[in-house]
Amino acid sequence: MSAKNMLFSGFGGQGILFAGKFIAYKGLIEEKQVSWLPSYGPEMRGGTASCSVIVSDTPVGSPIVSNPDILVAMNLPSLDRFESKVKPGGMIFADSTLIERKVERDDVKVFYIPATRMASDEKLGNLANMIIVGKLLKETGDYTEESIRAALDKVISAKRANMKDVNYKAIQMGAEFEG
Repeated sequence: MSAKNMLFSGFGGQGILFAGKFIAYKGLIEEKQVSWLPSYGPEMRGGTASCSVIVSDTPVGSPIVSNPDILVAMNLPSLDRFESKVKPGGMIFADSTLIERKVERDDVKVFYIPATRMASDEKLGNLANMIIVGKLLKETGDYTEESIRAALDKVISAKRANMKDVNYKAIQMGAEFEG
């Protein structure tokens, strides 16, 4: 791997920034060079949120991801806005619970994950983001239990330690999802 340029996008409250931060910490734990750049509107919940994440073997020159290798789209406006920007040969991970249309390109690999429904069915609250992260880690060959657990330790505070296991469960569900 030289570099993975990723863009996570959805609406506020979906855990977009958390998912990106988790991936960045996982990269740090694996001694990669990383960048995490959040972007969001003035609304705390309901507004658009996105973040650029770069995980690389070499130093990161710029934290800005204009043409991602990987797009995580958690809602339709995100897919509409960023689908065309994904590099040919890249990957798109879409929450098919909230995105009813199909990706219009045939030069990218697409994964439709009903993450919001899966999280609801399993009583995992707002962890659709981590279900998609699990699928992303599996499909990119980056699923390693040790660094996943270590990254969860970094991004989840001691006050919320009870959330580590449910986040791990969500990641596992995504990794195991075939569809």
